This record gives sequence, C-alpha cells and structure tokens, in this order.
Amino acid sequence: MSTTSRSTTLLLARHGQTVWHAENRYAGVSDVDLTEEGRAQAEALGRWAAAHPVDAVWTSTMSRAVATAEPACHALGLAARREPGLRECDFGVVEGRTLAEFEAENPVRAKAFRADPVSYPFPEAEDPRAAAARGTRALRRIAETHPGERVLVVAHNTLLRLALCTALSIPLGEYRRVLPSLRNGAVTELRLEDGSAALLSFNVPCGI
Repeated sequence: MSTTSRSTTLLLARHGQTVWHAENRYAGVSDVDLTEEGRAQAEALGRWAAAHPVDAVWTSTMSRAVATAEPACHALGLAARREPGLRECDFGVVEGRTLAEFEAENPVRAKAFRADPVSYPFPEAEDPRAAAARGTRALRRIAETHPGERVLVVAHNTLLRLALCTALSIPLGEYRRVLPSLRNGAVTELRLEDGSAALLSFNVPCGI
C-alpha cells in the first residue's frame, strides 16, 4: 500500500528463539533450528503482520530467519525475498559457546570485549565495522526497493543492532550498552528517508 511519502518503514524483527539462544550460546553463521518457543514466536509475528500494514517481507538467508518469516508470509499472501547482507555476524571462536565459557578460558580478552566489543571482537570473528556496513547497505537497498511502503525484515540480533547504531549515528562500540538485545520475535520500527533515519519504536512484543 504505497503512500505519497517516499519514506520507507522497516519493521525489523529478530528471528524466533533457537536451541542455542535458549542456552545463551552465540549463533552466528551456524544454521540452528528454532525451538518450540521460537516457532510460537514466529506464529505470533505472523498474527501481528496480518493485523498491521505490511507490503513486503525480506529475510536473511539463514534458515532460522526464513522459518520465522513463514507464518507472516502465509498470512499476508507474500513471498519472502532473501538478502545475503542480512546474515548474522560470524562470532569466530565463540560460535556455539557462551560468553561465560569464553571468559573462563580468556578473561582478559572477554573483559576487553565487554568494554568495547567493536575494538576488541572475539578472536577470528567478523569485523563488527564490516558487519555494520553490510547490514546498513542491505537495509538501505530494501528501503530503496520499497519507497513509501512498510517492509517486514526478519534478521538477527547483533547484525540489526549494529545497523541500527549506524543508521541512528550511535557509536558502534556502544551497541551492547545502548541496545542490550532485540527480543526474539519482537518488532522495531525504523523509518528511512533520503539518507536519514528515525526510530519509531523498539522491541515491541507481538505476543504469543
């Protein structure tokens, strides 16, 4: 449903809970299945999408994001488009592990990460600055494809927080403090127009 405005509203949603997230383990490049709760969160997001104006659906290429978007696509009668730039960050040696496990093994590096996760990412991890740049480019490409529309974008916790910080001119090194977490299945509303960005809502639960 196009409007006279050329701004695009992105409805950013983190995918549903996975087995690793239930155990507080980092899931980046690994394809991890949704839990029962994660599937319920996906169904709730689908009901939310059916009750709100949504013109298009995009997801990352990770199966957990695609599966989370499926109920919304079914409710809306839309096919999701996949954007490789929305994939989650590679967490290097911490992939599949908890921060506590890493801290027990390498307390100095864990302390540095807690203080500034961008300057001191996990060993062998993707550069957070590069991840922020690709995520931001992906969101802007989607916005440019849907001027004046509302687009549901299902992606990932760290990638979306980094992109939000970039769009809103928040220092990247502050992303874990300013945006502690995107809740699984919750919606964050971001308006993009002519290179500017406005945060309209954050972490709004869809209900289960």
